[in-house]
Amino acid sequence: MAAHSSHISDPLDFAKASLARASLDACVKCTICESQCPVMRSTDLFSGPKYVGPQAERFRHGASVDHSLDYCSGCSICTTSCPQGVKIAEINAQARAVMKADRMPLRDRLITQTELEGKLLTPFAAIANAALHAKPIRTIMQGVVGVHKDAPMPTAQKYSFPAWWKHHTRRPASERRVHAGLKAGEHGSIVFFHGCAGGYFEVATSIATVEVLEYLGYDVIVPEQGCCGLAQQSNGLFRQASRKVRTLCEQLRAAGQDLVIVSSSGSCAGMLRHEAREIMGLEDPELIDVGSRMVETSEFLLELMDKGKFPLEDLHPCELTIPYHQPCQVKSQGIGKPAIRMMEAIPGVRVVESEQACCGIAGTYGLKKEKFEVAQRVGAPLFAMVRETNPQLAACETETCRWQIRAGTEAEVIHPVQLIHHALGLAGTGKLRGMAWNKLPKKGEHLGTQ
Repeated sequence: MAAHSSHISDPLDFAKASLARASLDACVKCTICESQCPVMRSTDLFSGPKYVGPQAERFRHGASVDHSLDYCSGCSICTTSCPQGVKIAEINAQARAVMKADRMPLRDRLITQTELEGKLLTPFAAIANAALHAKPIRTIMQGVVGVHKDAPMPTAQKYSFPAWWKHHTRRPASERRVHAGLKAGEHGSIVFFHGCAGGYFEVATSIATVEVLEYLGYDVIVPEQGCCGLAQQSNGLFRQASRKVRTLCEQLRAAGQDLVIVSSSGSCAGMLRHEAREIMGLEDPELIDVGSRMVETSEFLLELMDKGKFPLEDLHPCELTIPYHQPCQVKSQGIGKPAIRMMEAIPGVRVVESEQACCGIAGTYGLKKEKFEVAQRVGAPLFAMVRETNPQLAACETETCRWQIRAGTEAEVIHPVQLIHHALGLAGTGKLRGMAWNKLPKKGEHLGTQ
């Protein structure tokens, strides 16, 4: 059996001697993982999760035997669907990191710098957005950097969430909603982890999350925070990702011990909850502590509803049918689909689940010129479902998946908490359709999401 991960300090060494390999002998070659793999059904360039995973692993001995492994998107659907408990996605991610260690493309190093990109683009949002939508510039980017000219891009915002937070006037405890006999402020403090994209691109989601939590009576703490390293991990940059996730854990722990940490970035929450440990082998007590306190926003709010601690009577009716897609990295956390019941707590709202495995983007996977067409074929059934259900508005928990669905459908795609934010009257408008969510007028004089 491979050495225990706690004895291996280098994440690449862990990838070569991972305990995930101990699960491969449980593979009975039933091919359920291959029948569920969205990439395999979309291209012949990928040999399939069983072939490049438990089957190939027996022959690797630290060396690559099938380079089609790089076409694995890392969606983890193979692991979650395996009836034998084989850690297929984890084996594949580790093997890819080893395979790319001495030939990492410059592009894969650049596109993983989400926080840096946000800091650079925000001060020049209008120019950046024009450039990111200019075909000549995108064509040059494809030729020089390797990012496909039609790949979905985030929208740079005029200001970041940290800038909004700095100027945000917190609701006095006396003005917060008091429910079920609770005294104002009795809910106590809670930590908000916004993630890189939530800090610089999906700012409206982060603002909505904070305002909903404050409405419920929480004292929201937003500590200084950096990147979780997920994009680097998924591209095989384990050492860089490990440094980032360890720093982030220190930052989140500095906000207070034993506090619940809420995140509206579903994929980043998954990185802290299980991927950093199961894929990179990090067993730091600080990571385990943060991961054990991390919850996705929909999961947290539904629990409050189930416990009678959410003022359901405050939710304004809204006649709306909304398509909902749960991202792969939220599925892999094993939390069920709390967003559906949470949104349907709003009178008049009907949620239609996409029943599709993946949108295709897989973080940075669908941005790459050689994988763009594969990502589009993976996402095509989901795009069709959104157009048929509600071509104007859909819901999804992770940022890059929202970018992919927006590009594939031209619908506005929101985080489920934004629907709750609207229903509580915090968005300041009765319009759900025909207006982008990042343009909804806000109540009060503080910065909004313009």
